[in-house]
Amino acid sequence: MQKEQFTPENLNKATGNLVAHLGIKFLVVTSQKLVAKMPVDERTVQPLGILHGGASVVLAETLGSIGATLNVNDSQICVGLEINANHIKSAREGYVIGTATPIHLGRSTHVWEIRITSEDYEKLICISRITMSILEKKK
Repeated sequence: MQKEQFTPENLNKATGNLVAHLGIKFLVVTSQKLVAKMPVDERTVQPLGILHGGASVVLAETLGSIGATLNVNDSQICVGLEINANHIKSAREGYVIGTATPIHLGRSTHVWEIRITSEDYEKLICISRITMSILEKKK
């Protein structure tokens, strides 16, 4: 997919990947802010019926990876180098909202903060930070 095709509409059409499997839907996609929602349902909860921390990390890494990709040139690719997540509050139903913003956009690394909140944006569910490595594509 070319960067100009990274729109919520196009990203939401994608099938056959983890993002689609978990029901993640993109709401805002720009080079400086990405927002997506993810359902809290049988695909994303752990056995106790609360949002699985791994699902939150998938949402965070998805947003940070796309954000980094939107900020590099066409000869570069972005790969995850490190991600962390602090799970603050549980969620049992509805949706969670992930909002990603850049902290650092350097030549060789990008750092993104991802805040995952309740659907009404009032409760912080998870705070995450991802470091992306910026590499030259193999020729």
